[in-house]
Amino acid sequence: MDSLPGDHGRGGEAAAVSTRTKTPRARPAARAPYPFAAIVAQEEMLRALLVAAVDGSIGGVLVLGDRGTGKSTAVRALAALLPPMKAVEGCRFGCDPSDVAALCDACRGKARLRAIEVPVPVVDLPLGATEDRVAGALDIERALADGVKAFEPGLLARAHRGFLYIDEVNLLEDHLVDLLLDVAASGENLVEREGISIRHPARFVLVGSGNPEEGELRPQLLDRFGLCVEVRTPTDLPTRIEVIRRRDSYERDHAAFCAAWEKEQAKLRRRILAARAALPAIEVPDAALERAAQLCMALGTDGLRGELTLIRAARAHAALEGLSSVGDAELRAVASPALRHRLRRNPLDETSSSTRVDRAVGELFGP
Repeated sequence: MDSLPGDHGRGGEAAAVSTRTKTPRARPAARAPYPFAAIVAQEEMLRALLVAAVDGSIGGVLVLGDRGTGKSTAVRALAALLPPMKAVEGCRFGCDPSDVAALCDACRGKARLRAIEVPVPVVDLPLGATEDRVAGALDIERALADGVKAFEPGLLARAHRGFLYIDEVNLLEDHLVDLLLDVAASGENLVEREGISIRHPARFVLVGSGNPEEGELRPQLLDRFGLCVEVRTPTDLPTRIEVIRRRDSYERDHAAFCAAWEKEQAKLRRRILAARAALPAIEVPDAALERAAQLCMALGTDGLRGELTLIRAARAHAALEGLSSVGDAELRAVASPALRHRLRRNPLDETSSSTRVDRAVGELFGP
C-alpha cells in the first residue's frame, strides 16, 4: 500500500521518503524584545536600570513587586537598548582591551590585542542551574575526544562586563547565593575541579527580580544589591489601558512595533552614552556628601554602603539628566531605591521601609 502524502504514522518508509525530499528550513529570526522606551509607567524601575547601565559600580538592581508588572520585560529590554562594547577578539571572557589590569591570563599572554565590538551580555541564571553551569567546569567533550583537561566557562564568565539576571532571585538556592556573594565581592571566579584550577575576571551588574510574597531574600545577598525598587500594578485607568494597548500591538506585529519605537530607542541609547562620557566630570560637592550622611544617620542604616550607593546613584542620575553636579534633587530622586533595603526592622514602627525613607527625605529636604 502506498503511503499517503504527509502520513508520518507509517514508520520507516514514510520517514525515509521525508528524509530524501526534505529541504533545509531557514531558522526563524529571533523575536526582538519589547522596546525599553515603550514601557509604560514604572518610572522608578526604569530609572534604576538606566542608572546601573551608566555606572556599573553601583552594585546592581533588585526589582520586587507583583507578578505581571513588567519586571522581566524591562530587564530583557535593557539588553537590546545597550550600545555595543569593545572586547578582545577570541577571548572567552570578553576582556576589555583598554583595561590591561583586568585582562584574563590568556589575553595577558598575547603580544597584540585586537578589539572588536560585541553586544553587552545579559545572561539569565535559571533557578535550577547547577554550580558547574554557573561557575564553569571541565570540558567533558574535549576530555573524551582529545584527552586534555580544558575549562568550559559558565554563566559567570558569559556575564562578565554585562548583566546577570536572576528571576525569582528570592528562591535561589543557598549554595548559588554563596557563590554569587564570593564572586561579587572579589570580581573574580575561582574554579577548582578535577585537577583544573582557573581564575578569571567576573565583574557584572547583578539584576534580580521577585515577588516578596513568595519568600524573603537572604540579608547578605540583599545588601549586595545597590538599588532596590518596588513595582506595583497600575491603579489608574488610562495607564492600564495604555499598557494593554502597547503590549497587544507588540504581540500582533512585534517587528512593526519595534520599528515604530526605534527612534526613541536610539535617543535613549545616545543618552546613556553621553551620561557615561560625562560621569567622571560630575561634581559631588561637600554639601551633597553631608546631606547623604545626614539622611543615612536619620534612617539608622548599617555601615557606609548606603552613603556610597546614594552618592554614586545620584551622580549617574545627574549625568543622565545632563547636569554637572549633584544636588538635593538628585539625592532625593534615588534615595528610596538606594536605602529602602538597608533599614533595620523597627518593632515599634510598622510602616514600610519606603514610607520611612520618604518621611526622612521630607524632613531633611523639605516637602
